[in-house]
Amino acid sequence: MDAWIILSVAAAAFQTLRFMLQKQLSIGTLSAGGATFARFAYSAPLVVLGLAGYLVWSGAALPARGGSFWAYALIGALMQVLATWCVVALFAARNFAVGITFKKTEVIQTALVGLLVLGDKISGLALAAIILGLVGVLVLSDNAGLPGLSLRRMMNRAVGLGIASGAFFAISAVAYRGATLEVASDDPLLRAGVTLAVVTVSQTIGLGAWLAWREAGQVRAVWGARRVALWMGVTSMGGSLCWFTAFTLQNAALVFAVGQIEVIFSLLVSWLVFREKLTLREAVGITLLTGSILALVLLG
Repeated sequence: MDAWIILSVAAAAFQTLRFMLQKQLSIGTLSAGGATFARFAYSAPLVVLGLAGYLVWSGAALPARGGSFWAYALIGALMQVLATWCVVALFAARNFAVGITFKKTEVIQTALVGLLVLGDKISGLALAAIILGLVGVLVLSDNAGLPGLSLRRMMNRAVGLGIASGAFFAISAVAYRGATLEVASDDPLLRAGVTLAVVTVSQTIGLGAWLAWREAGQVRAVWGARRVALWMGVTSMGGSLCWFTAFTLQNAALVFAVGQIEVIFSLLVSWLVFREKLTLREAVGITLLTGSILALVLLG
C-alpha cells in the first residue's frame, strides 16, 4: 500500500480524536474561537520541538524555501483557522457525525480548487461522483422540522457552516501542498515539518492576538482547560504532520478523498462517546456522500 494512503488514514484517525476533544471543550468550556485557538496553541510548541529534534537526529540543515513558500503557508494557515472555527460552531447546530460529514465536503471542493488553481483535470466519471456528493450534502441539509420543499429548508446555519468549512479546508490543503513543494528537500517528512512549524506558529500568534482583542477571557480559559487541550494539541500535531507529509507525495484532493474514512471514525465516536443517534435521512445523506468519496478514490 502506498505511503500516502497510510498517512491519510492515520491523519483521519488523529483528526477524529482531535475534533472529539474540541467538541468537548466547545460545550460550556470555551467559545468556538477559544476551542480553535487551543488546537494551535498546544500543538505549535510540540511541532517546533519535533522539527528541531528531527534536524539534530538526521544531521540535516534547515532547508531553503522558495519565493512562494510564505504566501502559500500564510494563506493556508488563515484558511485553516477559519475552517476550524466553522467546524466548532457547527457542532452546536448538528450532532458530531453529521457535523464531520458536512466538513468533509472539502474533498469535493478541493478537487474544484485544484482544477482552478493547479489545472487538475476532472473526468466525466469524477464529475458524476462530485454530483453524487452534492446530493448527499443536500439530503443532510434538509431540515425535517420545516414542511414542504423550499429554500428555507435547505438554507440553514448548519449548511452554511459546513460548506464554508469545506471550502476553507479545500483552499488550505491546496496552499499547504504548494508550500511543501517550495521547501528545498527530498525528505517528505522534513518538508512537511518545516511547513507545519511555520503554519502553527503563525496561527497561534495571529489567533491569539485576535482573541486578546475580541475575547480576552478566552485566552485565560484556554490555559485553564490545559488538561484536555494538551491532548488536543498532541492529536492535532499528529494529524497535521500526516496530512502535510501526504501532501508532499500526492494530490491534495486524493489525499482528502482517502481521508474520508474519518466519516466512519466519527460515526463510531458519535455512537460510543456522545451517545448520539442518526436519523434515517441523515444516514442516507452520509451514505451518498461516502459513496461519492469512494468513487473519487477509485477513479484516482
